[in-house]
Amino acid sequence: MAEQQGPGHRPVDLARAAGVSTQQIRNYADAGILPPAPRTAAGYRRFDDSHLDALLAYRALARGCGPQQAQAVLRAVHAGDRSGALALLDGAHAALHRERQALDATGKALAALADRPRQPRRSQRPSAGLRIGEVAALVGVRTSAVRTWEAAGLLVPGREHGTGYRSFGAADVRDAQVTAMLRRAHYRLPQIGAVLDDLRRTGSTDALRAVVADRRAALDGQAAALLEAAVHLSRCLGAR
Repeated sequence: MAEQQGPGHRPVDLARAAGVSTQQIRNYADAGILPPAPRTAAGYRRFDDSHLDALLAYRALARGCGPQQAQAVLRAVHAGDRSGALALLDGAHAALHRERQALDATGKALAALADRPRQPRRSQRPSAGLRIGEVAALVGVRTSAVRTWEAAGLLVPGREHGTGYRSFGAADVRDAQVTAMLRRAHYRLPQIGAVLDDLRRTGSTDALRAVVADRRAALDGQAAALLEAAVHLSRCLGAR
């Protein structure tokens, strides 16, 4: 979209540049996403190029790391906290990198799974199986999430003889890893159930591989958005 150049911008100019409504521009100004704007004698805000850069930085950051973190970055910038803003941006890049690593690990696990003959699930697990807390730590979620997934039928752990504790075998851990990955990609539990059912029933990983590919493309989009945001953020920081 064309950006109006010059010392002044009307709310409608900013709205057109970012593809939002003029009311949204007012909301961004009130939320501290845009730097403070002087007002005319009639009470209208006066925006300039610094507001345009902050707006475009926020919109790109929101695509890259979500609106909450994007707002935190811009507020730090406007507060003069250069180090804090850069640390938040580093955190966004690090989170994307960690998810890429998790996707790569999932891809390798899928390749190994495709070459492994299917094993029937047993109703009981040996005592050497993992406990619920160990599985939660392994996939990076709370134990309450694992219990929710079990209640939804996504996980079917066995029970230890005598104690009755949940015992997660290799297939259960795989299902937990798949579920965690899909939840991070905002898939709903019924959608995840369909993927796992296909994996268990046929041993095919095609549906899951497609999901991984889609998620990798989404991460590429987020990374590109952060790169776009950096252009505008450098101007915001350079103006301080």
